[in-house]
Parts: sequence; C-alpha cells; structure tokens
Amino acid sequence: MLGSCVTAAPKSPNVVIIYGDDVGFGDVGVYGAQKIPTPNIDRLATEGIQFLDGHCTASTCTPSRYSMLTGLYGFREGVGILPPDAPLCIPTDVLTLPKLFKKAGYDTAVIGKWHLGLGRPGVKTDWNGAVKPGPLEIGFDYSFLLPSTNDRVPCVYLENHHVVNLDPNDPLYVTHAPVAPQGFKGTVYPDGRKNPEAETYYEADDQHSCSVINGIGRIGYQWGGKSALWNDETMADEFVHQAKKYIASKKDRPFFLYFASQDIHVPRAPHPRFQGKTSLGKRGDAMVQFDWVTGEIVKTLEEHGLRENTIIVFSSDNGPVYDDGYKDGSTVRQSSQEGDGGHDGSGPYRGGKYQIYEGGTRVPFIVSWPAKIKPGTSNALVNHIDFIASFADLLGVQLKPNEAVDSRNMLKAFLGEDPVGLPFMPEESFRTLGLRRGPWKYMTSHKEELYNLESDIDEANNVIAQYPEITAKMRNTLQRIRKEGRIRKLPGDIKMPEYTASTEQAHNPARHAFDGNEATRWAGINRQAGHWLQVDYKNPTAVSGVQIVWEQGDKKYGYIVEGSDDVLSWEKLAEGYADTHGSKHNFSAEKRYYRVRTTIEGPNIWPSIREFTVISTTD
Repeated sequence: MLGSCVTAAPKSPNVVIIYGDDVGFGDVGVYGAQKIPTPNIDRLATEGIQFLDGHCTASTCTPSRYSMLTGLYGFREGVGILPPDAPLCIPTDVLTLPKLFKKAGYDTAVIGKWHLGLGRPGVKTDWNGAVKPGPLEIGFDYSFLLPSTNDRVPCVYLENHHVVNLDPNDPLYVTHAPVAPQGFKGTVYPDGRKNPEAETYYEADDQHSCSVINGIGRIGYQWGGKSALWNDETMADEFVHQAKKYIASKKDRPFFLYFASQDIHVPRAPHPRFQGKTSLGKRGDAMVQFDWVTGEIVKTLEEHGLRENTIIVFSSDNGPVYDDGYKDGSTVRQSSQEGDGGHDGSGPYRGGKYQIYEGGTRVPFIVSWPAKIKPGTSNALVNHIDFIASFADLLGVQLKPNEAVDSRNMLKAFLGEDPVGLPFMPEESFRTLGLRRGPWKYMTSHKEELYNLESDIDEANNVIAQYPEITAKMRNTLQRIRKEGRIRKLPGDIKMPEYTASTEQAHNPARHAFDGNEATRWAGINRQAGHWLQVDYKNPTAVSGVQIVWEQGDKKYGYIVEGSDDVLSWEKLAEGYADTHGSKHNFSAEKRYYRVRTTIEGPNIWPSIREFTVISTTD
C-alpha cells in the first residue's frame, strides 16, 4: 500500500543521498535478495517509502550521476563513462543539486566516489597542486573523494582541492600510456600487462591490467604518490569516518550530504570482517559491507538527534554487473546472464549494467523522512533526475526556464501522495535510448522493440508488430525529447493513453481497434450480440466521451458504452446504433474500465469496429 498519509514537519530537513554503485534491484533484501543479508537497508525501507518502479537515468555510472546532479540527460551533452584524468564534465555555470540547496541556506558536501571528472578541458590535471574545478566549483562546500572510480588511477583520496597525504618528494602523475613523465624519478608501479604476477589480490582482464596498486590491476597508469595511496579494504571505513565527522560538525544547521559509496563496484575488496559473509564471493560480501555503511550513517544521525527530520534517499547509479574485469568469485561476464551463483541482482527484470532493458536502470529506491512520510510501498514511476525540480518545490526555490530542463517536479510522488508519478520517462545506455510510458517500454538500438511490462515483466516478447499505433506515438515522443532539448514543459502535447485492450468472443484481436490501420478491425463472431471490446486503464481515468468507427452501418445493430471500477458491475454511459461515419458520445466519467458491448444482432453483418477511442480529459 502506498504510504499516502503524511504529517506536518519542521522546515529545512537535512538531506542525505546514499548512492550505491552497481547495486541492482534484486541485491537488497526487501527487493527480493535471499542470499545477501541487508538488515540496515531493509529497516530503512520499512521506515520510508519503497519504490518498486524507481530508476536512475542510465545503465552506466557517469551519465546517471551527471543527470542526478544537473537535472539534464547525459546523452544531450555526450556524457559517457569517463577515463582516468578526465576533466570535469559538469559546467560550472549551470544549476546543480548542491547549488540548489545552497540557495536555500544549506551546507553541502560530497563524500565518496566522484567519477565526474576534475580539472579543465584541454589542460593536464596537476595532482600536485590545487585540483580544480571539481565539486567545490559546482556547489559543494566540502568534498572527500575517490577521484574517479576504484578500478581507475589515481588511487588516492582528494580532500577539497588537494590529494591527501601526498609527499612532494614523490609527486603524482597520471598517464594513459605506460610511459613515465619526462624526468620522473618517483615510485614506479608494476605494469599488469608485462608483469601479471604482480596482481596478487586477484587477476584482472587486459583493460584493468595497467598500473598494479595494492596487488590489484587498474585502468590507466599512475606514477608516484605512494604515501597517498588508499587501502582498498578500509575504503568503506574511511568514507564512513568522514561522513560521521561531517554530520557531527553540521548538526546545528541544515545540510545536504551526497554519500557515494564505492561498493559494489569492481575491484571488490571488502574489509576482512565482511569477507565470507555470503556464498557469492566478494560481490555479495561487498554488498553486506555497503549495508553496514548504510546502518552507520543512519545510526550517526540518530546519535545526534537528527534522524526524525532528515530525508534519506537510498538508491544506485545503475543495475547489477557480475564479472566486470576481475576474478573475484563472480562467474558470469558482466550482465550477460540473468544471475550468478543462484542470485539475480536485477530481480525479475531483464539485463543489468550496460543494457537498455529494465534491469539496467530499475534500481532500489527508498525515501525515508520520519517527520513527514508514513511508511509504505509505491508503484509510482520515479527517477533520480527529478530531484532538482522536486527539492526546489520543497525548499521554495523557483527554477528558471533554462535550469535543469529535464527535471520534473515529482515531490508528491516522493512523499507518497501521488501513486502514479511520471507520465513518461527516457532511459539511456551508451547513446541507445528507451522510453517508459505506463506499462509500455519502447527502445531502439539495432532494431525497434516494444514490451508490455504489465504482462511481460522480463521483456521476453517483443510486440512491436502488434501495436503499430503505440509504437509510432512512443517513437515520436522519443524523437521530440531529443529534438526539443528539454522535458520539463516540453512544447505541444505528447501524451498518450495508458491502457491495454481486451475482448471476449472476438473474431479478430482487440488490438485491431486501436492500431490505426484502416485495413484491420475487431469483429465479433457469427453476427451474435453480447460481444464486448474493452479499454483497461492502469488507474481510474477521467474521460469526456468515446468515439467508435464501425466497419459497416446498420440501424438495427445496437450497442451500449459502459464504465466500471472493478469489471464486476457496469454503469451505462451511452448507447446507439452502428454508423460508418463514427458514433461519438460525450459524457463525463472517471472509471478504470470502459467498454462497448453489442446489444442487437445485425441481420447481415458482423459487429465490426475499425476504431474505438476513449477520450481522456488529459489528451
């Protein structure tokens, strides 16, 4: 049941986003995981709203993080997975989520994985000086970072603008090729491609076998900086320590903390106290560690009396991946199969990281605010990209028309007051786009695909040939999203009825009355009365009438238009006789089901309908 009952709350709640890395829908206990214990995340879900149709924007990390912080889709600016030493991909002159909170008087911080680039385009990043622009230049007051990601160099922490514990006598450099900077005399790390025996923690594939640091091969080459190296197995502890310090220092003023965990991204190196906690190797053990991290953050808020009026958002940057370059106990390459070791990280959904299918972007999504939100579950369609517009509403900040133009106000959905959420939503995977609208999922890569998730949850049956009208409308919507360069207040009407069609005792399928093809039709059998053609909406829908176009007209052939809330009892809304020019009836109703039912048998014709249109008041 949706937690729709809310209570009054003090102003200026603290906001903490706990962001997992490669955590799939099925990696959390309340979402179905049976082989990974996650009691702390489960508790958070029972104290808030557990969204069952919650999404990141893309099936890979950098675009999702970019979109969440800017309210802009990554595909618009060509934002993809960033290499080591990439420049900052977020312009410093655009509105961001931390800038929004600063406008409302908040202190802001990011702790954990960054992977959004550092420095200026075209300028080599100087890791031995002030490393900027970065988080501080896009609105954060404080940052403690894993600069890129844990499988990439440099393997050091960055606090604000400077590398932590860097020895100036062993300067730090990053290169893409295995060639040391000219005149370099500092620490040289083994090259995993030339010296694979150096990969003592576990073996890596070729991509991850550049500099070997802490016995683990990485992407890219690091030179120097030995005193500043992180310890992979204590990284979670370090980030928790930094989060605790920050929360304690800001307990007397509202703050926004973006806590971005490195778990459960590769290389998975959970602390020894978590190793062996599952039967799924280091991937499962890293998830147990991430659950502990979540619990520590919640406990810290409780210890300082902040939990009641703190909004905690728990989610992930994309869906699950298994063997992503290291021999860490996972056996399935990336997300090429549904599950590994008897555990499916995407739950009932198809695919995972790197894929456009639901498992790539449908992730755990929990919002908890004890002072305001009553616990429950929600089927509302929600997305991280809508945080900016939604928090703007909560904080009373007016967005300008050119700010966060892909972010829509979903505050009511996030608070449990709206059970539906987004009317439509793009999905992204390596420049391939998909579109969700109600139960429908449309995508185009090497071919067009259309799935009805209501009846085909694992996207196994491509029905694009059966629903040309729905395909055309969704294709057009996606084209307009690209062309218009924005979603919020997109010009023109791009709405589409969110329904499925059903029938009884029919000669032709129900879809023939909705596909827009004049050569096809729905028809009853043997010219008998009593057949019906029905529209099934997902939720009660206000309509202003119906229009019916018949195959043939016969004044002796009658019908009734009816509406129902439960398909058991029906209310008559209109009646008439067949008319080839179209039978249009105006009425006002708000039902979940609408149907046309034949009542009088035609003497020489079948009851045949070319088009049955229910006119929604939102169309």
